[in-house]
Amino acid sequence: MTSSSSNSKRPPGTDVPAAAASPEIRPVTALRGVGDALAGKLAKLGITTIQDLLFLLPLRYEDRTQVIPIGSLSHGDRAVVEGEVQLAEIAFRGRRQLLCRIGDGSGWLTLRFFHFSNSQHEQMSRGTRLRCFGEVKRGPSGLEIIHPEYRRVASDAVATNEDVLTPIYPLTEGVQQGRLRQLTAMALREFANRSVQDWVPPAVLAQLELPPLREALQYVHRPPPDADLELLALGQHPMQRRLAFEELLAHQLSLRLLRREIQRDPGWQFTVGEPLIDRFLSTLPFKPTGAQTRAWRDIERDLSQSSPMLRLVQGDVGCGKTLVAAMAALRAVEAGFQVAVMAPTELLAEQHARNFTNWLEPLDLYPALITGKRTAAARAKSLADLASGEVKVAIGTHALFQQEVEFRRLGLVIVDEQHRFGVHQRLLLREKGLASGRYPHQLIMTATPIPRTLAMTAYADLDVSVIDELPPGRTPVKTVALPENRRDEVVLRIRDACRQKRQAYWVCPLIEESDQLEAQAAEDTVTALAEALQELKVGLVHGRMSSKEKDAVMARFKEGAIDLLVATTVIEVGVDVPNASLMVIENAERMGLAQLHQLRGRVGRGAAESTCVLLYRTPLSEVARERLSVMRATNDGFEISRRDLELRGPGELLGTKQTGLMQMRVAELVRDADLLPKVQEVAELMLRENEANIAPLLRRWIGQGERFGKV
Repeated sequence: MTSSSSNSKRPPGTDVPAAAASPEIRPVTALRGVGDALAGKLAKLGITTIQDLLFLLPLRYEDRTQVIPIGSLSHGDRAVVEGEVQLAEIAFRGRRQLLCRIGDGSGWLTLRFFHFSNSQHEQMSRGTRLRCFGEVKRGPSGLEIIHPEYRRVASDAVATNEDVLTPIYPLTEGVQQGRLRQLTAMALREFANRSVQDWVPPAVLAQLELPPLREALQYVHRPPPDADLELLALGQHPMQRRLAFEELLAHQLSLRLLRREIQRDPGWQFTVGEPLIDRFLSTLPFKPTGAQTRAWRDIERDLSQSSPMLRLVQGDVGCGKTLVAAMAALRAVEAGFQVAVMAPTELLAEQHARNFTNWLEPLDLYPALITGKRTAAARAKSLADLASGEVKVAIGTHALFQQEVEFRRLGLVIVDEQHRFGVHQRLLLREKGLASGRYPHQLIMTATPIPRTLAMTAYADLDVSVIDELPPGRTPVKTVALPENRRDEVVLRIRDACRQKRQAYWVCPLIEESDQLEAQAAEDTVTALAEALQELKVGLVHGRMSSKEKDAVMARFKEGAIDLLVATTVIEVGVDVPNASLMVIENAERMGLAQLHQLRGRVGRGAAESTCVLLYRTPLSEVARERLSVMRATNDGFEISRRDLELRGPGELLGTKQTGLMQMRVAELVRDADLLPKVQEVAELMLRENEANIAPLLRRWIGQGERFGKV
């Protein structure tokens, strides 16, 4: 992103106002010393205007307000010292380096430089006075600082100390801390006479007792020496809270505007009766739960509107989201449209294909599976049938939005585990369905339940349905955590479960991001377990197997021909074998809460009591210990998700790290949750009464990130 491109394809409500010379949108090149080269580097930090500099906030602060006597330094201190050069020499100890020794009467210290110029060496002549800052470490001959920040000080100069805490900013290649401090100082001066515009209504600021924006910015960039560093480090200083409120408000408003924009898009109205759905329900050996029925009524209402549905259905593992999706698909087919069902992995796409085929074939509907690994002939036939309209339901991975895949009349897109897809991928599928100026409906499903706090902020542009009941007959899974040295006990537990005609999973760890290493680990585990449990039939599934091989193994496991299935994390979602009652997860300490919960959800799908064993290696980190404790304490996906959010942050949970949508600069959703009800209230007020203030507020905090929200 460069300053010249930042105005292209702006989202609704963010057009540049006529007063283009406003200080808020003046390019950063207007500052003295900022040319095109530096502007290009700053753009990588999201800085294209002078205002952007004010909202690039420090990561932390250092206290450089006092000079510390060298004799009182300890290893690990970060301190300002001042001393006279006693010796400076270039040494060759493994590599070329400049060593400079300074002293102040209380002690001496070595400054070590690996990257230096001859002029630097010449500046450090004996008797020169230097003021330095850096982290003190133990060196070969006493305490030292490697690559300190330093400046020469005249020997007769009156000592002057910093009068504010020193900010530490996020960096990009080619821009040093010192340069960023200079630039933010220039930006603060620039706005000293032209006060930064407060876009939040004055009445709101007064009611919430929020300080003026200008005061908050001055404080967070240059805190006074007596500032509460602990409060600043926690992000809970009133000046930071003032900025967090405004940032949360900007995100809320951007999503509300996107929702309004989406509702203006024309969609297809599915106004038909329910014979297909009635026939479908009559073939099932059970009745949908109350929560499934409520979710379906929400979807049914959306599909009858003339604007495209954008609904998120969230619910715990095994709650029956796919059944509700199948009902939505039947409504689309009945209205004369096609349906695309997109899953993040081949295994999950194949599982959906099996479920949909079992459900729809009795209704004379034959879904097509479109993945990257199908044979050329099978793929060509599916594509031709899809383009002609003969295939009504297409199920696949990202292969669905490749250019060669054409739909005759796509009316509904169902996305499973949506947080695993890149934003552009989902956008492509939405655009693929654009026909006659109308957009397809979108139904998004996730088995990662999102805490209400996060949902109301991150998904303000979506309608949300929650399936909060499990089908009858499900028993909670008992979870135990055991150290790896009790592995033999776990093997005996597998033997006992299989003697009772039950089946078991053994999941191998993802040691590195490598299918090959993961497959090798799984193969070694299969060999060891098959030897220890010779009376059992042991199977193997991993990511390097072809779809056909995986299908064959999974089919045998489902039929009961395999007692113990050793697998990598490819079985995390979508696998449904009601007879499996024992799940062993090796190296559980390496995995996140959401993944552990998904894997645990592979058992407990029948009436038998089920157990999940988390095998871990010691020593455990504090976070790993916390995760295992949460897994033992609860089966509630929403509670697990809340704790996962605390441990990992919203970017990972939502899969938005690649989009910028939830990459907040000041606010944190968990920490600042108490601000959210007021944020929503103020967003509604501004949409009603202060709409002119919204565009500049979005430009300030979000830029173009919110344009992805349509997906």
